[in-house]
Amino acid sequence: MSRKVKEAKPDWIRIKLTTGDNYQDIKNMMRSKTLHTVCEEARCPNIYECWANRTATFMILGDICTRACRFCAVNTGMPTELDLQEPERVAEAAENMNLKHCVVTSVARDDLKDGGATIFAETVRAIRRRVPFCSIEVLIPDFMGDIESLRIVMDAKPDILNHNIETVERMSDKVRAKAKYRRSLELLQRAKQLNPSIPTKSSIMLGVGEEWDEILQAMDDLRKIDCDILTIGQYLQPSEKHLYVQKYYPPEDFAKLKEEGLQRGFSHVESGPMVRSSYQAHEQVKSAAQHKEESALSQA
Repeated sequence: MSRKVKEAKPDWIRIKLTTGDNYQDIKNMMRSKTLHTVCEEARCPNIYECWANRTATFMILGDICTRACRFCAVNTGMPTELDLQEPERVAEAAENMNLKHCVVTSVARDDLKDGGATIFAETVRAIRRRVPFCSIEVLIPDFMGDIESLRIVMDAKPDILNHNIETVERMSDKVRAKAKYRRSLELLQRAKQLNPSIPTKSSIMLGVGEEWDEILQAMDDLRKIDCDILTIGQYLQPSEKHLYVQKYYPPEDFAKLKEEGLQRGFSHVESGPMVRSSYQAHEQVKSAAQHKEESALSQA
């Protein structure tokens, strides 16, 4: 039998290596406060660029995930950590970094009754107290579909509620562990029902075996539930044990998908090979807010 030959990374997949003072300052701060970032744990290709610009995505609830998604580099197993002081340490770090926009995500904690929702909410409130002018985006797991856990997070009033569908419906069970495509859509829909004023956001990664028309269908599914912001990026295999990359999409395909998304009514679409859910998140929020304001004026 012939072995599958992996496709070489194309020229447009480039990582910016910027390790100046800002990068080292943030790294030292995270260590001193025993905080985790998804930038490191998920081996994000934009870590050098983002940390050099003094932005980071905090990962709360420890660094061990109860799920083993086939695309994700975060450690999996049975978590032992639940630090009730973590929200204050995250808020202190956000204050020291003088953040204007803060992204908070987490591992999946299916071992906890509320999935970690209470710690999410306390982290939002702690950042509000210390950095009142900082906008806050939460990138949450699906909480196994529990509406009360979602309500706990929404009651803390984050500025953006983000939950990633990750891939198209046909590929979802192969790519994700426990998470379900329709359940993710339902969570985003319920978030809008709980508080229509809070924008929702989701993300799709390309290159795991999806077809073009399936990508467009995923966009349509998100717009049917009034999802506001969409990010689209290229899947990169983090290790040999993870899913192979089935296809590298050229930059012009990402440009086409951005136009498709804007035509469907997303207030902002960030689309490119190196785009990740939290990449340039502050710019996404500003663009989406401007779009919403312009739409309101045009309807007045």
